[in-house]
Amino acid sequence: MPVESGSSAARQAKQKRKSHSLSIRRTNSTEQERSGLQRDMLEGQDSKLPLSLRGNLLDLFSQIEREFENLYIENLELRREIETLNDRLAADGQTFEGADLAKGALKTKASHSTSQLSQKLKTTYKASTSKIVSSFKATTSRAVCQLVKEYVGHRDGIWDLSVSRIQPVVLGTASADHSAMLWSIETGKCLLKYMGHQGSVNSIKFHPTEQMALTASGDQTAHIWRYMVQLPTPQPVADISQTPCEDDPDFSDKDEAEGEVEGPNDCPSVRVATTTLRSHQGVVIAADWLVGGKQVVTASWDRAANLYDVETSELVHSLTGHDQELTHCCTHPTQRLVVTSSRDTTFRLWDFRDPSIHSVNVFQGHTDTVTSAVFTVGDNVVSGSDDRTVKVWDLKNMRSPIATIRTDSAVNRISVSVTQKIIALPHDNRQVRLFDMAGVRLARLPRSNRQGHRRMVCCSAWCEDNTTCNLFTCGFDRQAIGWNINIPALLQEK
Repeated sequence: MPVESGSSAARQAKQKRKSHSLSIRRTNSTEQERSGLQRDMLEGQDSKLPLSLRGNLLDLFSQIEREFENLYIENLELRREIETLNDRLAADGQTFEGADLAKGALKTKASHSTSQLSQKLKTTYKASTSKIVSSFKATTSRAVCQLVKEYVGHRDGIWDLSVSRIQPVVLGTASADHSAMLWSIETGKCLLKYMGHQGSVNSIKFHPTEQMALTASGDQTAHIWRYMVQLPTPQPVADISQTPCEDDPDFSDKDEAEGEVEGPNDCPSVRVATTTLRSHQGVVIAADWLVGGKQVVTASWDRAANLYDVETSELVHSLTGHDQELTHCCTHPTQRLVVTSSRDTTFRLWDFRDPSIHSVNVFQGHTDTVTSAVFTVGDNVVSGSDDRTVKVWDLKNMRSPIATIRTDSAVNRISVSVTQKIIALPHDNRQVRLFDMAGVRLARLPRSNRQGHRRMVCCSAWCEDNTTCNLFTCGFDRQAIGWNINIPALLQEK
């Protein structure tokens, strides 16, 4: 009996090997037929990929499929062997502890085979895969950007811009030419020019409910001034083809040559401020309205931020603690919270929700100047820095950022879209990039010899109430640009 059982076992093993070899041959033959059919189908399909690249992709995935088929066949054989062993153990009346050991052996062998396959795939297809991924960058469905309007009229670089929150919706710009301008978004025409400052205008913000603007200047003051504008009739806009927001040719040497820009001659001007805020001993680099518009906060190079009462012009609080010059300040849209950023590599969160307690929290997440820190509608703060990173923080737990964006250039004054939750990053290298709140890159605004900024981009601002332009950028090339950003629904869901 032992001889017969041994011969039958050998016969079964021989039959399994034979069936295994036949299945592999059958697989190879069917694979050739399948690849031929798929190649024929490729020629009839409409795709932006070159035919050679599509063929290369098909070959690679076919090889991967064959490897997994072989692994699948091997696992089936191992399962049959385990079932046979279990049947023998059951017939002999033995316990099934051996079955558990066999399962462990199967698991070990399978994991070993899987690791070998993984390593083989990595080493064999690493170069090809990197080429495939790089080719996908230009063809993947991304945000579509369209340059809609250019706002030209300042005689020096534009430091900051903002969009009014009430009707009529206008664009405001703050420039180093000692002036601030209000623009019609649709026509690009200058509606009003404020000339009350004696130094560079570094910041502009609009009142939440009234036609008033707040500007900060290098003359160590912040001004509040009223405006009355009437929007002109929009003119037909020339059809500009939409451009995917990806890498365009950069003819930077040709772009630098530019003539003297003449300012608008027929633009009415305002020269006297309604309220002048004086308490700083240095350049006032930024200012913003607190929720409700009854108080404003200013940030200065004298290392302090000041809180003022708008009606009385009195200093309410002096927010000190930063070790170096402040670079920006921002207020929460719905709560009495202020965030200030500084050259000391930190930003601070000031809480004025409780009138009797004014708490402050210091956050050290950057290694260079924090150029700006802004609130989102939710419970997040987004900070940008000269260390070429942007970090997203949760107000409820700000021990470490929930997302970090690494770039190739210093980041200036960032902005976050309220509705689409997209971060716009203006860079020193003239680029503007878009990211979502998870740190995933969505797009880069076009920049070539025909469109885009020709020098450092200083600031970005979103407009949620205008369908023509929903993003604005400004730079030291003396112009502001209005963009239409269209984000596919699939990207917004991600």
